[in-house]
Amino acid sequence: MRKIKRVRLENESPGSWRSPLSGSGARPGMTAVEALPEGTEAVEMEDPAASRFQVEKHSWEGLRDIIHGSRKYTGMIVNKAPHDFQFVRKTEEASPHSHRLYYLGMPYGSRENSLLYSEIPKKVRKEALLLLSWKQMLDHFQAPAAPRQATPHHGMYSREEELLRERKRLGVFGITSYDFHSESGLFLFQASNSLFHCRDGGKNGFMVSPMKPLEIKTQCSGPRMDPKICPADPSFFAFINNNDLWVANIETREERRMTFCQKGLSSVLDDPKSAGVATFVIQEEFDRFTGYWWCPTASQEGPEGWKTLRILYEEVDESEVEVIHVPSPALEERKTDSYRYPRTGSKNPKISLKMAEFQADSEGKIVCAQDKELVHPFETMFPNVEYIARAGWTRDGRYAWAMFLDRPQQHLQLILFPPALFIPVPESEEQRQELAKAVPESVHPFIIYEEVTNVWINVHDIFYPFAQTEGEEEEELRFIRANECKTGFCHLYRVTALLQRGSYDWTQTYVPSKGDFKCPLKEEVALTNGEWEVLARHGYKIWVNEETKLVYFQGTKDTPLEHHLYVVSYESPSEVVRLTTLGFSHSCSLSQNFDMFISHYSSVSTPPCVHVYKLSGSDEDPLHKQPRFWASMMEAASCPADYIPPEIFHFRTQSDVELYGMVYKPHDLQPGKKHPTVLFVYGGPQVQLVNNSFKGIKYLRLNTLASLGYAVVVIDGRGSCQRGLKFEGALKNQMGQVEIEDQVEGLHYVAEKYGFVDLARVAIHGWSYGGFLSLMGLICKPHVFKVAIAGAPVTVWMAYDTGYTERYMDVPENNQQGYEAGSVALHVEKLPNEPNRLLILHGFLDENVHFFHTNFLISQLIRAGKPYQLQIYPNERHSIRCPESGEHYEITLLHFLQEYL
Repeated sequence: MRKIKRVRLENESPGSWRSPLSGSGARPGMTAVEALPEGTEAVEMEDPAASRFQVEKHSWEGLRDIIHGSRKYTGMIVNKAPHDFQFVRKTEEASPHSHRLYYLGMPYGSRENSLLYSEIPKKVRKEALLLLSWKQMLDHFQAPAAPRQATPHHGMYSREEELLRERKRLGVFGITSYDFHSESGLFLFQASNSLFHCRDGGKNGFMVSPMKPLEIKTQCSGPRMDPKICPADPSFFAFINNNDLWVANIETREERRMTFCQKGLSSVLDDPKSAGVATFVIQEEFDRFTGYWWCPTASQEGPEGWKTLRILYEEVDESEVEVIHVPSPALEERKTDSYRYPRTGSKNPKISLKMAEFQADSEGKIVCAQDKELVHPFETMFPNVEYIARAGWTRDGRYAWAMFLDRPQQHLQLILFPPALFIPVPESEEQRQELAKAVPESVHPFIIYEEVTNVWINVHDIFYPFAQTEGEEEEELRFIRANECKTGFCHLYRVTALLQRGSYDWTQTYVPSKGDFKCPLKEEVALTNGEWEVLARHGYKIWVNEETKLVYFQGTKDTPLEHHLYVVSYESPSEVVRLTTLGFSHSCSLSQNFDMFISHYSSVSTPPCVHVYKLSGSDEDPLHKQPRFWASMMEAASCPADYIPPEIFHFRTQSDVELYGMVYKPHDLQPGKKHPTVLFVYGGPQVQLVNNSFKGIKYLRLNTLASLGYAVVVIDGRGSCQRGLKFEGALKNQMGQVEIEDQVEGLHYVAEKYGFVDLARVAIHGWSYGGFLSLMGLICKPHVFKVAIAGAPVTVWMAYDTGYTERYMDVPENNQQGYEAGSVALHVEKLPNEPNRLLILHGFLDENVHFFHTNFLISQLIRAGKPYQLQIYPNERHSIRCPESGEHYEITLLHFLQEYL
């Protein structure tokens, strides 16, 4: 005979949000005993209210004090670590230092990033901890300071800079990036709405004291974006101004506009073209933030001392892309900002690869400049290419290269382009044919590598072409490439492609044919293998030592919860050697001569440290050189007094998948007491929340919740990254349909294992994709989640962008069922009727997940007569940047939970 506890929920009333009998077949009007299944005995139990932990309620002002207390520690831990390292080896025998190390960092007492350096000594005492001093490179230089008021963004940065900060998720102020030319010691960086340069190292030697950077004056109106030094001649640099490509000479101060895409019109609608600029989707969904690439070598052409310099760039025509309007940061002016935004299923921009070429005389004066395009139109030669995912040059400058991706993002091609394939932009078709006569028939693109999958391709940066050997009978190109499609896990391969030359009469109309330009592979050797990942996405790189035939990379070979630095031979890849310490997650940078590396590492219980290590051992066996601690750049900050690290757990689901999670235990844990619980969720692709690294500012918020008596649970379900393509691909064509099942299963696992989770008081909360899943949780599992707090949620997938949505959901006409099932705004009738169960938060200026999503959801909620609460942040975009807004959001979160959970 079944026995069931007959319980009385606290404040239970008819129509209350949840009953322990829900799903039992009870009908209105039945008593609890009548509703029990036949053969079930009712047993009177104690009132469960006695076993419930009640969170102490605070006034708004009291919660504000709590948040002030927790946030004052975040500045000690977040954004303070040095980053963007450049090693420069010192060759002077008399110098006591082996390297000078350049980096960006935030010195003690500062609120801004600055350009700094440290000296690494040749010798250290084994028994002493050497803490390297952070030295200012720049004398009395002030970059834009962090905002202090609630309307920070308007006026401090240009529109272009502000949007780039959003795409890069930059939360720091000051100097946020720099370009460095090691041979000349030249630094180039943006700050204070201008460009600056200074020199240290190179032929001039190293400076002893801080230097005053020199501002590079300009005749341009508007900001100069994406500045890059010419690697072949550091007196030249390029930049983007008003969506066109320019070059300038630091010595002569000459500026030259290279492209003329923009007409200078004020309306986005009337000026749809750009040159050298990565579009919104390319930045946001493909992590490419530039649209032009300098050739690393110069051609010596013309009179003695003259040189030809080249820039490969992407030209974009967005005339067929929909224009959307988002409120302007200048709200008081009642204006809107206009953006080109391709919604899923709609037209993407038209793209093409072009080349800007100019000659400079012996004095550095630009003598002539040409704009060049492919001998036949880009869309004719590559009709199935939708995205230029990556591009660049081989090191000898013989070829430009590009990674092309089709619209479904299931076919990637890696293609070489001889510069001779580009001709001056013709004014007519007749002129094109005339110019095409100068292109030899043996000059054509080479498709040297392809990746194909039925899931999707995760774009990354790992492509390392070796220098070509002269005089070979067969021309070939060797390179190292990371590939996830071959085995379902991202691994490194050494590839040799044979550059077989065909014959094309470029004066004739080109008709694409299958197999055109495709090169056979001579060999493809796996350097790594197994059910683990080489880290390649989001800017991860490899370091190749051609002298020792070793490649250094970061990966998850030992555990998916930790990132480590590894090394493997690319000539005889039998053994993968780990160089970093287990028990921490590491992010590393190697020196140019491979004798040192820096690790920024932490664990859930240890805030970040930054240490320098020297690789020591026999030169006869470079693979097994051992890292030796050399010096410290930053020691771990002290944790907040009330910080208790989360506990990481794992479990196997009913669908036989191993999942990882972490739980923040309530600080005031009492035996037998059940605590209200917050399920903090992201749940989408490209993100891993659960790993053994110290959790930053948004996770310290979770510790604050735990200190108030909440249990906090975080789970990486199917769809999250670093677990292989099959694991992440579980979302394919069905976003929102598998993630909640994993989250709920994990929640019940935690409740059973730890015993302190009150399953009658569970909140689900997340931002962006996590906001979408918070809504989906309340729609699909209203009996599991008492409240949902959804931040900046996607509520209808038809309104999100092409690059992201189509990668995971295909185009709408091919997956109508998936789009409808995953769009929460179309299912509001399933939301509960009780008030105070749903809170929506959104930045009004959000140009990523537009406020339209919340607007449309609310209109549907009103139409269905459903209750909701809404918190708008008028001056915020997709990410909350302003400290006052962040503080208000945290107080709002705590207040909603204490009142309604």
